[in-house]
Amino acid sequence: MKNFTRRIFVFTAVLGATRVIARGQSPHAGRPKSGKTQGGKMPVMTRPVLFNTPEADAIVAALQVYPPDNPWNQPVDNWPLHPNSRNIVASIGASKPLRCDVDMGFVLVPPTQKRVNVKIIAYPGESDPGPYPVPDNVPIEGWPAGLRDNPRARNLSLDDMQRDKLSMGGDRHAIVVDPIHRVLYEFYQMRKTAGGWEAAQASIFDLKSNKLRPDGWTSSDAAGLPIFPAVIRYDEIRRGMVEHAMRLTVRKTRRAYVAPATHFASRSTDPNLPRMGERFRLRRDFDISGFSPAVQAILKGLKKYGMLLADNGQDWAISSAPDERIPIMHEELRRVPGGAFEVVTPP
Repeated sequence: MKNFTRRIFVFTAVLGATRVIARGQSPHAGRPKSGKTQGGKMPVMTRPVLFNTPEADAIVAALQVYPPDNPWNQPVDNWPLHPNSRNIVASIGASKPLRCDVDMGFVLVPPTQKRVNVKIIAYPGESDPGPYPVPDNVPIEGWPAGLRDNPRARNLSLDDMQRDKLSMGGDRHAIVVDPIHRVLYEFYQMRKTAGGWEAAQASIFDLKSNKLRPDGWTSSDAAGLPIFPAVIRYDEIRRGMVEHAMRLTVRKTRRAYVAPATHFASRSTDPNLPRMGERFRLRRDFDISGFSPAVQAILKGLKKYGMLLADNGQDWAISSAPDERIPIMHEELRRVPGGAFEVVTPP
């Protein structure tokens, strides 16, 4: 469904859209900064490092992902309630459970990583030009832990996944991070072919800046947002709190967007539906004491930083890295109903 709506609106994204800040302007300039801190010295990198390794843990723990006042890092625990919060939550489903898609892997590359061409086959006009530092071991969405419940796919090699050996299709997100230069590369429907890499769309994000994508532009997510800053990682779970906003998908969205989003993917103008970029927060009074430490790390983050609506997809779904070291949390997260969330707005 996401792919269909994106094709429809790629040329009409600005019409009727809601916009609250100028392009490139920080939506939180002048507001209190996040209390989040990055610790440790950046390790020396000489080769690509996959997300599900201790080496990656050390690198991302030392990486400042966007400035402290960026929307992904902004605490929202004291933000005011959106006046239509109750109806927006009801439109998604107050009784539907929270879920976590085990999907968004990434690879960290050194500054010397060789750049390669990626053929952009669907949205060249809304893509940032290459070549890109894509290594041979770039993971594709879901690999490996996200495939463990699929008997057909659980034993796929990374090369099989890159080539879509089973013709599984889907969004096939691919994420490459240069932590030394603090630059992020994200791809939509990435695939390795006999002629080289191809993708439907490519986005480049400067992690040192609050600059947004141009108005009306999509990214590898429909809202025009980056994925990497929102992914739940093992190093965060281990530390006891996810210290950034998380990525949210819902099935039905509105023909509007609010910063930091830059794009919508819907025909509906129903004011009770959420806009792309809408900010949700777990209610302060929701009791998390009975959850495991891993789930508490997520719920603490949802209370402090919330989640940003980034794409059309499963209702109340957030994203974690498909890291085998992260415990399976499905049944616990289902104990958190949609009604435990509220929509908030900047003060």
